Amino acid sequence: MSDQAVTVSYLRSKKKYPSVWCPGCSLGTIMGALLRAVDKLEIPRDDIVFASGIGCTGRMPVYTDFNTFHGTHGRALAFATGIKMAKPRLKVILAMGDGDSTAIGGNHFIHTCRRNLDLTAIVVNNNIYGMTGGQFSPTTPLNHFASTAPHGSIDPPFDICNLAQGTEATYVARTTSYHVRPMQKIIADAIAHKGFSVVEIMSHCYTTYGRRNGFKDPVEMMKQEKENAVTLKSYEKKKAEDASYELEPGQFLTGVFVNDKNRPEYSRVYADLSARLREEQ
Repeated sequence: MSDQAVTVSYLRSKKKYPSVWCPGCSLGTIMGALLRAVDKLEIPRDDIVFASGIGCTGRMPVYTDFNTFHGTHGRALAFATGIKMAKPRLKVILAMGDGDSTAIGGNHFIHTCRRNLDLTAIVVNNNIYGMTGGQFSPTTPLNHFASTAPHGSIDPPFDICNLAQGTEATYVARTTSYHVRPMQKIIADAIAHKGFSVVEIMSHCYTTYGRRNGFKDPVEMMKQEKENAVTLKSYEKKKAEDASYELEPGQFLTGVFVNDKNRPEYSRVYADLSARLREEQ
């Protein structure tokens, strides 16, 4: 079956198309990669819960033929935690934006990393609040413009993958919406991982970010993703050759940063504790 046919087979046929997303948005590309990853893993669609919060990324579950949950802003991980703890056999996947996950949802994010509950969090990082008005987000670069930063943002941006590593997520990776095949593989590996997986996807929002920051069109923004991505393997090789080597401003690392298979998964630990307590009664 072709990639297009696989993607279409997982879409809800009664939804109105084209989608709510703007022309040039990468969310359709990202959603397609996710659907092909699920198909490759051969997970029955009834065993999947696809959850989200609010925002452009949060619209993904609306179009997909899984068990879906569209929650409130910043609370996708809280809802997903409840679903996973109630039904541990389900494979729970989340779609969140950079603001949704690390601003209003930031506290949930760090504690889900800490617990290592078996969830897959796909964080689409387009450096701005897209759907809710173009406000600057925790990942907006310094001196870049937003509706709430008309003179340029003065807030130092988060590195989402560094945050996930620091709070001990057991699978952490970054890719871009341009690199479709690597993105699909990383998403599949993250879903297969037993523990909390964070996949940051560097993306673009031309409508509320690109036009404010001097990009002529979405193609130029995607070209920047391609040119600024530096693979972890390439970085480590150059660093070994020259200890003073560092990334240029605007560049970012891509690849798998953490793949820890040894930490116990939270719902399993909870189930073992419950079983032990029942035996002691």
